Amino acid sequence: MMRRVSFSLAVALALCAPAQAQQSVESFYKGKTIDFYIGFSPGGGYDFYARLLARFLGEHIPGKPNIIAKNMAGGGSRTAASFMYSVAPKDGTALATVDQSTPVQQAVGDPTIKFDTAKFNFIGNPVVDNNVVVAWHTSGVKTIEDATKKEYAIGATGYNTSAQYPQAMNIVVGTKFKIILGYPGANEINLAMENGELAGRGSNSWASYKGTRPDWIRDKKINVLVQIGLQKAKDLPDVPLLMDLATNDEDRAALKLLSAPPDIGRPVFAPPGVPAERVKALRDAFDATMKDPAFLEAAQREGLDIDPVSGEQLQKVVNDILAAPQAVRDRLATLIEVSQLGGGK
Repeated sequence: MMRRVSFSLAVALALCAPAQAQQSVESFYKGKTIDFYIGFSPGGGYDFYARLLARFLGEHIPGKPNIIAKNMAGGGSRTAASFMYSVAPKDGTALATVDQSTPVQQAVGDPTIKFDTAKFNFIGNPVVDNNVVVAWHTSGVKTIEDATKKEYAIGATGYNTSAQYPQAMNIVVGTKFKIILGYPGANEINLAMENGELAGRGSNSWASYKGTRPDWIRDKKINVLVQIGLQKAKDLPDVPLLMDLATNDEDRAALKLLSAPPDIGRPVFAPPGVPAERVKALRDAFDATMKDPAFLEAAQREGLDIDPVSGEQLQKVVNDILAAPQAVRDRLATLIEVSQLGGGK
């Protein structure tokens, strides 16, 4: 009798398994909620882009799931990245955005990176835009040369681009930035600049300043010292590129690698292990959202530039960074060595 029951149960399970495996993307997502984790505190560029995307992306995913944006600040966004790698559900109901420098940090052998960015499933990036290092207008710093004359405190959210850019400048061109780590997000750094606690900010995208602080640009509250990208922004023709500050080929190659993350922009990704058909559905939904007239109108209204990169392209950018020649990675590791950072918080 027991054998008959066991055989019957086995047959029933075998019949159910194909049905579960063949569950459509639409039926999976119908009635579901996607949690969208933002690796920084509210009010900065990552937060603005993620929340804008969360409002529209669900309409383009089969089954039309709800999407809820949640801030998970900490460690320059590594808290969110680690959560996505090890804890978040791997079924397509979790998305995140973290600092664009994460692949570079992994490439140079940062021992605190406990995850493999190549294994994330990248969904897309809404904007390619150069990053900039800025000084507050009352700081006395208008040019890179000014920053070589005395020590200036500059804010960073963690050991990411906001610390790496000024640190590389300290070594390559002799600036004297004292890098203050540990601010949870953009708002806190911006406030510290306004109240005189900081002389500048180590990294932000130029698009974010234009979208979230247009009055600072209009009223000349910030001086843009350097821009980071592979070519100059059209509206910053007189601001030098970081890689052009190099005085030898070795440093230029290293700074070029450091300048690659702007193509990663505000990356949106899912954890490792998400079924391929759901990754494809999320990527297709992202691409459709980037063409959605309502989304584009909202972005324009909020002053946010849209210049997207598809999930497939983004995955390639990340893989290319991780495959950079070892000599280039070693030199960059020296330029942005965390033990050399000034200050602390």
